[in-house]
Amino acid sequence: MSRVRLGRRMVVMLVSVGILFGLIFGYGAVKSYFIAQFLKGYANQVQTVAAMKAVRTPWQPTLRSVGSITAVNGASLSAEVGGIVDSIYFKSGEDVTQGQVLLTLRPNNDPAVLAQLEANAALAAINLARDEKQFAVSAVSEAQLDSDRATLAADRAQVVGQKALMAEKIVRAPFAGRLGIRQVDVGQYLAAGTDIVSLQQLNPVYVDFNLPQQALPEVAPGQKVEVTLDAYPGQSFAGTVDALDSAVDVASRSIAVRATIDNGKKLLRPGMFAVVNVSTGAPDDYVTLPQTAVTYSSYGDMVYLVTHGKDAKGKPELIAAQVFVTLGPTRGDQVAVLKGVQPGDEVVVAGQVKLHNGTVVAINNKLLPSDSPNPNPPNE
Repeated sequence: MSRVRLGRRMVVMLVSVGILFGLIFGYGAVKSYFIAQFLKGYANQVQTVAAMKAVRTPWQPTLRSVGSITAVNGASLSAEVGGIVDSIYFKSGEDVTQGQVLLTLRPNNDPAVLAQLEANAALAAINLARDEKQFAVSAVSEAQLDSDRATLAADRAQVVGQKALMAEKIVRAPFAGRLGIRQVDVGQYLAAGTDIVSLQQLNPVYVDFNLPQQALPEVAPGQKVEVTLDAYPGQSFAGTVDALDSAVDVASRSIAVRATIDNGKKLLRPGMFAVVNVSTGAPDDYVTLPQTAVTYSSYGDMVYLVTHGKDAKGKPELIAAQVFVTLGPTRGDQVAVLKGVQPGDEVVVAGQVKLHNGTVVAINNKLLPSDSPNPNPPNE
C-alpha cells in the first residue's frame, strides 16, 4: 500500500513540474511574440524629419577669430596744469577738428605777468643796443656787452615760458574725432591730469585679434578680412591685415594681429566685440550642408539621404538611407562635404536621431536648422 501511495505522489509531482515548466516556456514564447510584433510595428512606423537638398556653394577659405574694435587714435583729454574751469567750448558726443579749442582754465594774473616779462625783455634789448653803440667808441667793455646779451636772452626765455604756461591752460583737440561724455563743469577746480572728455578717431578703426601660431604661414599684411558684429546682424565690414606682432605669446601660443577696417558710416565704436574672418587661399566650390545633418561617431561620420521606394502594396514611400561621408572645413552653421553626397541629394537635417537604415520617413520642413555661413545671434 505504501508503494502505491509513493507512486501516486511521484506522478502528481511530475505532473506539477511539467505544468510549471509549460507555464514558464509558454510565458516566454508569448512574451517573445508580442515583442516581435511591437518591434515589427515600430520598424514600420513613419518618422517625421526635416530635409533639404545639398547644394554646391562658393567657399572662401578663412581663418576665424574674435577680437575688439580699437581706435586708430584715442585719448582721454586732460589739462597739463591745474586751475578753475573758465569756459567750455564743446558738447558731449560732437565731432571736432584737429586743434579746435575745447576748454580754457581761468587765466588769473597770467596776462599781467606776461606783460611784465615782455617789458623786461624790451628794456634789455634797448640796453644792449645802447651799449653796442658805446662799445663802438670804446665807452664800455666787451664784458658789459656779454652781460647785456645774456640778460636779453634770459628775459626772452621767461616770455616764452610764460606763454607756454598760458597755452597749457587751453585744451585743444590733438586730432580730429568724436568726443565722448563731458566729465567737468564750468567753475570746477581741475587738477592736472584730470579727465575732461574722451576723444576717438572713428574712421578708420582697428580690429585686434589673435590667431594660433599654426596660422602664421597663412597670414600676411594686406590680406582681406571681414568683420561681423552682433550689434549689426546681416552686415559685414571689410578691411585688410595691417600688422602682425613680432612675437608669439608664450602662454597661449597665439599671435596678435591688427587689421584696419573702413568705418565711413561710423557705426563701429572702440571696445566693441567682433568676429573676424581672414581670407586665405583661392576661392573654391564645395557641397555644403548644415552641421546638424551630420552624425559624428568614432567609426565614421554619416548622414541620412532621403530615397524613393515602394511599400508592400506598391505605393511610393520615402526611405532613409545611411551614407558615410568625408567632411571638409566648416564655417558658421555649414560644413563642406568632400565625399558621400552629391549636389541635389536630399539630406535629413533634423530628426535623424530616431532613424536607422531603411526607416520610412515623412518630411516636414516647417522648422529647419540654420544654414548660414556667418550666423549672428538674435537680438533680445
